[in-house]
Amino acid sequence: MKRVVVGLSGGVDSSVAAYLLQEQGYEVIGLFMKNWHDDSVTISNECPWLEDSNDALLVAEKLGIPFQTVDLSEEYQEKIVDYMFSEYEKGRTPNPDVLCNREIKFDVFMKIALSLGADYVATGHYCRKSEIEVNGETVYQLKSGTDTNKDQSYFLCQLSQEQLSKSLFPIGELTKPEVRKIAAQMELITAEKKDSQGLCFIGKVRLPEFLQQKLQPKDGIIIQIDKNDAVYSSTLQEEISLEEKLKAAAKKISYTPEMGKVVGKHQGAHYFTTGQRKGLNVGGTTDPLFIIATNVETNTIYTGLTSQHPGLFKKALRIEKEEVHWIREDLVLGNGEKMEVMARIRYRQPLQTATLHQYENEMYLYFDEPQSAITEGQFAAWYLGDELVGSGVIS
Repeated sequence: MKRVVVGLSGGVDSSVAAYLLQEQGYEVIGLFMKNWHDDSVTISNECPWLEDSNDALLVAEKLGIPFQTVDLSEEYQEKIVDYMFSEYEKGRTPNPDVLCNREIKFDVFMKIALSLGADYVATGHYCRKSEIEVNGETVYQLKSGTDTNKDQSYFLCQLSQEQLSKSLFPIGELTKPEVRKIAAQMELITAEKKDSQGLCFIGKVRLPEFLQQKLQPKDGIIIQIDKNDAVYSSTLQEEISLEEKLKAAAKKISYTPEMGKVVGKHQGAHYFTTGQRKGLNVGGTTDPLFIIATNVETNTIYTGLTSQHPGLFKKALRIEKEEVHWIREDLVLGNGEKMEVMARIRYRQPLQTATLHQYENEMYLYFDEPQSAITEGQFAAWYLGDELVGSGVIS
């Protein structure tokens, strides 16, 4: 009997994952991760982790499996929260969920599970794992979940072959309604529980308030840039190389206050992100304003009218060489090589056709169609069919 440690989060997905593994004959242990206890930074008045750990315990009791709680708040503070603050301070927008999977669930947590004699770690992610043989070696594949509406493969885009080899995703073949139905049949307390929102395992976090506890507010101006500004009509010389073209397509536009008009004030550019519409509190415009760029050095926010403003769109993004990550190490591109892929730059975005171009110091992802709000610090993930093969931090 193989032993599996399930990350029981107190939600319906991990509850059903534990039940299915039990049905398949595994010896199952439930482990709840406590990721937060820093009272100097209040997260919200509700304390979701207490309720969640309670629900996880009740599920374990119902299934008759051993259960314990592990406190990973120190590691979470250091690897996720501190990283988030430093990224926001630099004017980038991190993705804590992707990091939490790479650094906490499938690293720190996995090591604890293996020390308990586990053969595998299982989670309630909507994704699938399969294996193939390449040159006589076993290679693990990470595939999208069967439920396209809930597919969470994107959140696991930074996993390694080593981590995948020890992972199980029992609900990857199921749809959310099927999962809820199983939970109801088993009379699990989580059957009707709403899906958790917000930070991985922390619960409901209002990001601006959270950031204000470490990053001091400072007054700055909001500038509106006209969609017909000359900066959007620059033309490239025909005879430049492909690499130069990609570099130009991925380049950030350098805005200055003189290019537009002041339309409002803000409390700190580091609280805002490209593509954001809410929270600007600027009135009197014919259409909604969207953030097209922020500058944390000058503490300035640049905006444009409507979601179709040219400042929001780019056809390419750049990833620094050391930030390129391949789940499928056998597919790594060499200098000058390219690969046609399907890609996404955020969770739930429909897959887009694109081409990867690898150069000596960086990789470019060039899209067939311009993409809205490509955001520094977020992850781009690329797929071949339904298999996620690699990802990287947008720079």
